[in-house]
Amino acid sequence: MEWRDEAILLSSRRHGESAAIIDVLSPSHGRSSGVVRGGASRKLAPILQPGAQLDVTWKARLEDHLGSFTVEPIRSRAAASLGDRLSLAGLNAVVSLLLFCLPEREVHARLYDQTRALLDLLGQPEIWPLAYLKWELALLDDLGFGLDLTTCAVLGSGQDDLIYVSPKTGRAVSREGAGEWADRLLPLPPSLLGQGAAEDEDVLDALGVTGYFLMHRVATELGHKPLPDARARFVERFERRTKG
Repeated sequence: MEWRDEAILLSSRRHGESAAIIDVLSPSHGRSSGVVRGGASRKLAPILQPGAQLDVTWKARLEDHLGSFTVEPIRSRAAASLGDRLSLAGLNAVVSLLLFCLPEREVHARLYDQTRALLDLLGQPEIWPLAYLKWELALLDDLGFGLDLTTCAVLGSGQDDLIYVSPKTGRAVSREGAGEWADRLLPLPPSLLGQGAAEDEDVLDALGVTGYFLMHRVATELGHKPLPDARARFVERFERRTKG
């Protein structure tokens, strides 16, 4: 068994004296794991950093074996992420959520493209939080838990006065449609609707909404596992920047 693809490195851990086991996300083969011979060496270890873009070739005797990778660097994102604490926290949140959410070898080509585009924005802290928010929306959608914010779930009207999200359905609700149930609904920040210039406070509120569905839909579907701490650390760092 053999295939070749481009891939985003999600994680690397030492294996034995000099090898490493890596997890990657590729457009045609999904999340995959394999051994890199010499992956812990001074030559390869700097290449095998989370977020790196790689050209990978995977080989195994049988499809269900762990297999081995040979890797060639395409693009390193270490400098962009290490130069800014918010970017580094965001990168860690992205790769941790992908490892948490995606089953092995399930193809998510569109999500791969969206992840690559997001990581290309590392080192641009003025636009990165909003881009990250849009990525979390895309992640929810790709996993089958996408939010429907086009019309009011109660009245069926358009986007006029949509200010809530149903925690049960992920659908938008207008002020009129909410009625006496308003206190049981989640807020709908304008940044989730793509309206106007997104201020940091609004993006922070929106991350609370996407976080709710990641926790109560995705994590529940995966057996009530807790979300990766890396996401909470990113949100906390963004909150300190926003309120500091």
